Amino acid sequence: MRGSRFFPLVSATLLACGEPIRGVVMDDPEPAPALTLTAFDGTRFALENEKGKLVLLYFGYTHCPDVCPTTMGDWARAKRALGERAERVRFVFVSMDPDRDTPELALGYARQFDAAFLGLSGTTEEIEALKKAWSIAAYPEGDPRSRDYTVAHPAHTFVVDRQGRLRVLFPPGVRGEELAADLRKLL
Repeated sequence: MRGSRFFPLVSATLLACGEPIRGVVMDDPEPAPALTLTAFDGTRFALENEKGKLVLLYFGYTHCPDVCPTTMGDWARAKRALGERAERVRFVFVSMDPDRDTPELALGYARQFDAAFLGLSGTTEEIEALKKAWSIAAYPEGDPRSRDYTVAHPAHTFVVDRQGRLRVLFPPGVRGEELAADLRKLL
């Protein structure tokens, strides 16, 4: 096994002529795990239906005080910088807090940054299955009964390429313009 079941050995390699991608590039990308969750209107969003587009995924929560809003703001700047190319990119925020974040709340949160952003949520069982499939950890810190708790969650943006493979992990702090430049290379 190289690296882990889902994350093979990676390197910051060149995907195209020029500067390297600012994230962690998968040398031998594997198909992204399944991701199917409820959208605000009750329909089901399935990652497998997004082939042909780059898909940015962020696993966070709407009450996040720092990394989530910063990342979403960077996404909005990246989308603006991409111009017409942004039509080939899907920006998806996935809540890791099913106890507080309904699909409507997740969508409202994502859309406050850009009207085209998608926000998703699911049941506790769906989120637990998603965490297992994606090999990610996310859990409440503090007493969830108080409704005033934080959620530990991944801070990276996951990029699924147009063939449905996990291609890049962008760390937090990649500014919008930098992200847009790297997305152009992936498009």
